[in-house]
Amino acid sequence: MRIDAAEGHPKLERQLTLFDSVMIVVSGTIGASIFIVPADVLRAVPNPAIALLLWVVVGGITLLAGLACAELGAMYPEAGGQYVFIREAYGRFAAFLYGWVLFTAGNSGALAAMAISSAIFFGRAFPQFGADHVVLRLGLLGWHLDITRETVFAVGSVIVLTAVNLRSVRIAAWLQNVTAVGYLAALGLIVVVGLAFGHGSWSHFDAPLNSSAAPVTLSGLGVGMIALFFSYDGWEFLSWVGGEIKNPGRNLPLGLILGILLIIVTYLLANVVFLYALPPEILSQQPALADAAMTALFSHHAGQWVSLFIAAISFGAASVVVLGGARIYYSMALDGAFFSSMSKIHPRWKTPSTALLAQCAWVIVLIVSGRYEQLYTCFIFMMTVTYALTVGAVFILRRTQPDRPRPYRCAGYPWLPAIYIVVAIAFVISTLLSRPGESLIGLGMACLGIPLYLYRRQVRPVPPETGSVH
Repeated sequence: MRIDAAEGHPKLERQLTLFDSVMIVVSGTIGASIFIVPADVLRAVPNPAIALLLWVVVGGITLLAGLACAELGAMYPEAGGQYVFIREAYGRFAAFLYGWVLFTAGNSGALAAMAISSAIFFGRAFPQFGADHVVLRLGLLGWHLDITRETVFAVGSVIVLTAVNLRSVRIAAWLQNVTAVGYLAALGLIVVVGLAFGHGSWSHFDAPLNSSAAPVTLSGLGVGMIALFFSYDGWEFLSWVGGEIKNPGRNLPLGLILGILLIIVTYLLANVVFLYALPPEILSQQPALADAAMTALFSHHAGQWVSLFIAAISFGAASVVVLGGARIYYSMALDGAFFSSMSKIHPRWKTPSTALLAQCAWVIVLIVSGRYEQLYTCFIFMMTVTYALTVGAVFILRRTQPDRPRPYRCAGYPWLPAIYIVVAIAFVISTLLSRPGESLIGLGMACLGIPLYLYRRQVRPVPPETGSVH
């Protein structure tokens, strides 16, 4: 019996609306990468028109996964999302490994990276908060660690976001709605004003980078798609908070679909204004894309505001990761696969308090140690596999649980989800071939969770549930 089935055990409350759901998808996906990845794509695909088309194509592929996840989310409107889908389709062991990957590096590493990203750009706007100012210098046996104001800002942002999420999911939703609407409005203003009055040129769209540029190749398209898949990552956070969405049979699928469509439009418009501002051969070489584009469109005085804008985007994205990640660990604890304390719900605020605090503590360790980027990179391969497993779960559950209510059925089944699985498998193989060391390390670190799983099953065995595969 799951812990939440016990009489008197506090439960999560459904407080998130359709608007909240759409904003979770948008905030969780659109981050600082939109100001970095366009240059990476142009270097891989040296043709502006094809590069723009690639953004739409990968957005469409992401939507295919979203349609499958929408069916699963409506079937299982509970905390945990992908963890629950994988558990029902492939069993508790596979689901545990998924959650273990998220806690140790995947989700925690991403949250640390977003907090650091927010701190970096805030430091660019206000140099007194930058990494040049060391607050504390530690050293032991040749090991050195500098705590800078940038580090303190990143740690502080994680603590603030955790406190907000601990206090109320409604307040957390309000915070991420404000940040999401704010940067969508700001980006819309930049697009309108930039295209109408900015110092750019439509001729930038006409030709490849230069006459001597290499032609577009399949290899280049593959490299560009790898970068784009990670720019579109984050939409799945909505399924993680399925237990707190009002009318989930309607709002969860609709939130996923509308959110992904809004992201595709936002990314396309941002790329259009970047290309309008700078010739592709210059744009592709920009390490600080947003600063360069705004300086070209308006003036060099826009740089500070752009940095603040990116800091706000990263802060908003981090808010969604804090919100969603804790629900995975909470659901694992309910199944007896993780520490039982993680299942505790605050009796007054109705939030997964212990899971939020444990997540916060581990992310702070990653930020201070500076190891988050290495960990996150090693788990890229594993996270890619989970998307293929999630979409594959639609096929398995149609067969094993045909009578379970499905408020929403995946559009285009079986062909559209099958297309996504083929693309995802190709992407997994490409990642394994291009980053074999990191992929195998990620796989090995995932296996480190096996002893914990076996220990938890021995200490607290969980009987099979009706309709589940174990």
